[in-house]
Amino acid sequence: MTLRHLQPIPILLMAAVAAGCTALQPDVAWPDRRPLGSDILLFVPPRGADSAAAPSESAGPLEGKLTLRAALEAALLRNPTLAAASWNRRIGEAQVLRAGLLPNPELEIEVEDVAGTGGGNAGVEAAETTIALGQLVELGGKRAARIKLATIEGQLAGWDYEAERLAVLTGTALAFVDVLAAQEQLRLAEDLRTLSEQTYETVAERVKAGKVSPLEKTKAAVELANSKIKLAKAQSRLRSARTRLAATWGDVAPRFAEAVGALESIAEPPPLKALQALVHRNPEIARWAQEMQQRLAALAVEKAARVPDLTVGFGVKRSEENDDYALVLGVGVPLHVFDRNQGGIREARYRLAQMQHEKRGAEVRTARALTESYEVLQIARAEALSLKSDVVPAAVQAFDAAREGYQLGRFGYLDVLDAQRTLFESRAGLLDALARYHRAVAVVESLIGTRLHSLNDDKQAKKED
Repeated sequence: MTLRHLQPIPILLMAAVAAGCTALQPDVAWPDRRPLGSDILLFVPPRGADSAAAPSESAGPLEGKLTLRAALEAALLRNPTLAAASWNRRIGEAQVLRAGLLPNPELEIEVEDVAGTGGGNAGVEAAETTIALGQLVELGGKRAARIKLATIEGQLAGWDYEAERLAVLTGTALAFVDVLAAQEQLRLAEDLRTLSEQTYETVAERVKAGKVSPLEKTKAAVELANSKIKLAKAQSRLRSARTRLAATWGDVAPRFAEAVGALESIAEPPPLKALQALVHRNPEIARWAQEMQQRLAALAVEKAARVPDLTVGFGVKRSEENDDYALVLGVGVPLHVFDRNQGGIREARYRLAQMQHEKRGAEVRTARALTESYEVLQIARAEALSLKSDVVPAAVQAFDAAREGYQLGRFGYLDVLDAQRTLFESRAGLLDALARYHRAVAVVESLIGTRLHSLNDDKQAKKED
């Protein structure tokens, strides 16, 4: 048998392969970024590349003074978790491409009546050779249903990525606030040590002059030692906070000199109801419309599976005995007698019903988190304002009066020590309240996907109009 007699087969094969390998150009439309950090560049994986090269490889290290804006930019460009999640965009495109491809054809070669026991079948003289090409023909709209499902799942991956982007922004902002607070706590600890040294020298002079008991010198020495311990702890906390911040953009060790920011800047937040009206911007809430479409598409895929597919075959049969040729045609249809995909359809319907409860759960969790974070913000703000305007100034006056009175012999050392502790506890409380305020602001902004100061600017603009 020669191949020239079977030219229709390769022609049909090439046509089927060409039809099944038609290049698709999938375009998975991802959701728009939330207003929070939408003006900051981020890593976008290259299309059709095997290398996961990130822009961070060509960017220099963060050195010198670090602003929050610079930290956020570095995190969105270099954060390894976010970069890994961004590849879901390309994965979604590949899944749409795979879903749209036709099933591969099958080439079958069959030789009959070869090497039999009879005289006429002992060799290949009576052999019959069949070369056939089979192609699965999907019915019931399976291919279109698969493409739609893959496209929607790619869009859901976009919502997952948007949630991860906001999480990176929030985590970086929280880490930045921690560094600012740790820097101020270190300065406060240094001030305490310096003041403890000055107090110790003053007490030592008065003991030497015989004006006070040597016991007061011992107490001052104990307080000085405690201030040095607090300083060492503050240094350790700052090192840890700096490391956590650097990790948000993928550095194992910080290289920046210090973080700069207005930790004492606090503003009145918008009313809670105004913020609750923006919860729909949260990816965990906004994604559920797409989630509904995904589960409906999954149900459509399962329903399409009920329709049996056809396997169409076409080939040529040749007889070696008389050199005759004949066409071979065939159609195969599975009989859906027992399995009509009842289980798959029922599962898809259950998942569709389950979605309503999952959506409600996400809404409740987000609303609760917003209310709790808003309460923390308000309490921290009120506490910071009170400490800043009333408590700290009064503590400064009390300490100055106690120290001056001690030098004049009007007060004892315990009075000075008590005033000193009150002063530094109030200053530390102010730092803690400011840090809690800014951390709560970062959490609230992540829940509504918007900067609070932009809402205040809009509110002020409306008043001016």
